[in-house]
Amino acid sequence: MEEAARLAREGVERGAGGPFGAVVVHDGRIVAAACNRVLATNDPTAHAEILAIREACRQRGAFHLEGCTIYTTCEPCPMCLAAIHWSRLDRVYYAQTRDDAARIGFPDRRLYAAMAAPQIPLERVPSAAAAEAFRLWQANPTRTPY
Repeated sequence: MEEAARLAREGVERGAGGPFGAVVVHDGRIVAAACNRVLATNDPTAHAEILAIREACRQRGAFHLEGCTIYTTCEPCPMCLAAIHWSRLDRVYYAQTRDDAARIGFPDRRLYAAMAAPQIPLERVPSAAAAEAFRLWQANPTRTPY
């Protein structure tokens, strides 16, 4: 956790993004580490957890992180929590809460509410081409499930 906090402080000092850092650990060893880089990259998905997960997957040569743990300086937002689930991390340790983040201007609570009841209109547009892609995936006997 101390390494995640150090990265968060460095990121804030450099103006890279918010006060967030994350490290992915496997067998007691840091596999990947990152700070929030939303401002540095103009990428709203450049959260510390996402960047650390991407790097850990690259380092391990796999799209899953079973057997790994992530330490993050704040309770993961919905996007990061989804990435944590998709990557199959075993455990999450966090320091600050979503309420702590809200107090300093990060409205994650709004995002949690939006996941329960989306506020952006969602409308299905049927597509034969999209259906074909699904059919091809399902018919592929060598596909790698994830």
